Amino acid sequence: MKALVLDFGGVLTNDFWEVLRGFARSEGLSENALVDLVTKDPEGAELLRSLERGGIGQAEFEREMSARLGVPADGLLARMAADLRPDDVMLSAVAEIRSAGVKVGILSNSWGSDHFDPYAPWNLAERADVVVISDQVRLRKPDPEIFDLVLDRLGVPAADCLFIDDIAAYLAPAKAKAWLCGITLTALPR
Repeated sequence: MKALVLDFGGVLTNDFWEVLRGFARSEGLSENALVDLVTKDPEGAELLRSLERGGIGQAEFEREMSARLGVPADGLLARMAADLRPDDVMLSAVAEIRSAGVKVGILSNSWGSDHFDPYAPWNLAERADVVVISDQVRLRKPDPEIFDLVLDRLGVPAADCLFIDDIAAYLAPAKAKAWLCGITLTALPR
């Protein structure tokens, strides 16, 4: 293995789905209100995909999602990410792997960074050789092109990369390109 490519939320952080459930509880909503909105409701899922691709900005996303959830729009993304915490064990392991000479890439579907940057506390540019954030490149996982982009930037062939994500559907395009793939224990919304 010459390169390790990791997702951000749910891999370098605590369980992403639990973060969304924590938001729902703190807003007085049913525990799965937000998870269901972005995974089961076609309009909610499309709003998230548009945000991830950079097709809409954070303010529009917050307005639209707040209307669907019945919560205030102001600071919605920050509130949604309030329970996001680093996975210190994983971050330490990645640092050790990188110090051993393995290139590290981070490939993340983003919530944008117009006024709220969920990545700021992690200093990703210092932790990885390549960071590909979906809204900045106008692609999102599982678009096959975003996998090509991270490989090009790493300068490593797919067969020499291990890709780790917490969403099983994002592994299929990587496997199709001959990547080695792994999945974290939080693979699917529960």
